[in-house]
Amino acid sequence: MEMLLWLPSPTCDVMFVVGQEQQKVFAHRCVLACRCQVFRGMLSQAPVGSQDSSSSIQPQGPFILGNVQPEVFLAVIEFLYTNSVTLNSHIALEVLTSSVEYGLQDLCKLCVKFIKDTLSVEQVCEALQAAVTYGQVDLQQHCLAFIEGCTAAVVQTQGFRELSDVVLARVLRSDRLAADELDLVQAVREWAHVSSAVLERPVPEVAALPVRELRLPLLAPSELVTLESYNQQDLLIPVENIAAAWRAHALRKGSGLPSRLCRPRRGTRPRDHHCHLEPHAK
Repeated sequence: MEMLLWLPSPTCDVMFVVGQEQQKVFAHRCVLACRCQVFRGMLSQAPVGSQDSSSSIQPQGPFILGNVQPEVFLAVIEFLYTNSVTLNSHIALEVLTSSVEYGLQDLCKLCVKFIKDTLSVEQVCEALQAAVTYGQVDLQQHCLAFIEGCTAAVVQTQGFRELSDVVLARVLRSDRLAADELDLVQAVREWAHVSSAVLERPVPEVAALPVRELRLPLLAPSELVTLESYNQQDLLIPVENIAAAWRAHALRKGSGLPSRLCRPRRGTRPRDHHCHLEPHAK
């Protein structure tokens, strides 16, 4: 099967040039068009190669697919021919992307199952980002549960620093994160500085959405003092958010704050003032 795709066969009638390596991949128009509407449209828009009087067939194309890894494209072709796919952790997310682009729902399901079965600390954030992007609710829930189980390790990964603000905010809404709030504040600060550099936007702007999910009232007074000191340097957290946390300490209750901001997470270290926070404050 693999040799048929890498090397021309007397019956192959379409050719693709794939990736920066410009790898030639040969296949059969009838199989691709029958199995995939996207390929059907692609192949119907280009003329078939001219044929001479010999029995050889001149392949249609070449179709240039410069942004796809050959291994990823071959996985898609393998699925179209066999209704199965050979995946590994290096290509699974990219094959998932291709399955969405080519409208191959059954391939998408196979990718999701493989990703769930092989999820790791290093890859879970990238998988969550892809799940949100492509509307894979089951994979989203699986990734979030994985993050909740090993939060401290996950926030140290490159994948965490590459999350979008929307996805990071979704993670921070969880009550089951296994990390203390002070550690989450630091993780968000590091994420924000990376995002600021990549997007060329100010730290407060890129971090606006995730920062709303930080539960500052859970921090002790001495921790808030340190937080204010750091905040003077990058303005990560709006002054009014810090003021609301101080107000909770002064009044010994969380009145006026969203209830989630006063609710300890699974990994929150107990502080003396937590008993004064109203768990059902609105």
